Amino acid sequence: MLALIVAGEAVFFLPFVLPRIFRPTMLDVFQLTNLQLGIAFSVYGVVAMLSYFPGGPLADRFSARNLMSFALAATSLGGLVLALIPSLSTVKGLYGFWGITTILLFWAPLIRATREWGGNKQPGRAFGILDGGRGLVAAAIGSGSIVLFSSFMPEQIQDTTPQQRANALRQVIFLFSGITFAAAIFVWFAFPRQNLLTDQSKEKFQLTEMIRVLRMPTVWLQAIIVLSAYIGFRGLDDISLYSHDVLGFNEVQAANAGTLSMWVRPFAAIAAGCLADRFGVAQLIIASLMVLGGGSAVVAAGGFVPGMISFFFAITLTTSAAVFALRGLYYAMMEAGGVPFAATGTAVGIVSVVGYTPDIFMGPLMGILLDRWPGQLGHQFIFAVMTLSAMLGLVASIFFWRITRRPA
Repeated sequence: MLALIVAGEAVFFLPFVLPRIFRPTMLDVFQLTNLQLGIAFSVYGVVAMLSYFPGGPLADRFSARNLMSFALAATSLGGLVLALIPSLSTVKGLYGFWGITTILLFWAPLIRATREWGGNKQPGRAFGILDGGRGLVAAAIGSGSIVLFSSFMPEQIQDTTPQQRANALRQVIFLFSGITFAAAIFVWFAFPRQNLLTDQSKEKFQLTEMIRVLRMPTVWLQAIIVLSAYIGFRGLDDISLYSHDVLGFNEVQAANAGTLSMWVRPFAAIAAGCLADRFGVAQLIIASLMVLGGGSAVVAAGGFVPGMISFFFAITLTTSAAVFALRGLYYAMMEAGGVPFAATGTAVGIVSVVGYTPDIFMGPLMGILLDRWPGQLGHQFIFAVMTLSAMLGLVASIFFWRITRRPA
């Protein structure tokens, strides 16, 4: 599980954690608009959508050790290209490449191995520990990267030259690349050569099982819930830029604001997973979506002005807790929804293809909103989208709860 946790977060450091923490700096160093960065995310999303479903059978056929180690090593090499501060076209190509390494080769093996580890008795604990542990790794490395970034910046941030800013960001990219490659080595030595041979994993996948999964309403409701929650997760990418544009934070302060929400993740995900095993996954999802919708609505309504720091952090932490609780419960829903273990790859493919479509449209959408309506208004529109998506997920979660509470 430790290897799953480290690998599960390290593989996303370069494509997602870097822009989440250092978005204002990335835009400046790479000379990008919000829309251009969003298009790079969209390229990743399109490739990922094409990779989710075939990634399931790969995970069932090849060992997680081989697939995940190769994926991590390849992802880290992409970071060396990013450190050259390449052109927009190269950045978009890199995000397409990362779509293959992080999804086709990595995602389904991660989910299958975690579900196998938790069994059918404690799926909430397994996925809660996975996402909570990933959050702890992200928060620790994120905070460390800010210290590294700050050490290469002058004491007076406003006096930073473009060369100093680019060099500081380059050191962070090297850090993330090195950690990702180290995770590949860790997985290679920590994982068994073959997938675990539990009684469940010995089941032979049949076409009839695939058809059965496609016909299960709980799988499609789970996909909608993941879609809603993932919009909220992607929306959190706006925190650092929001604090910079609306509250007047400098680059280092904005990066710290973006990292703060990461520290909520381990506590929220693990707590949600344990509570879900005790009280029911559907109930926890309903409560989390209500909190996410309420917190997003406050920001969408324009609830902050410079000086409202405490209130801003309170809403940020609460909304982040709801998002990360949902992430800890995403795949625990498979047990509650009755998905056969032998069809895990198929179910992961279906849920992911629908649930992670925000990787395609959220980046460009956020870019359009922020570039067309600079300042607070553009950020309000982003959180309005998060509010509406939370309402959609809430409706789906209520239907999921009504179906799964019926006696078999």
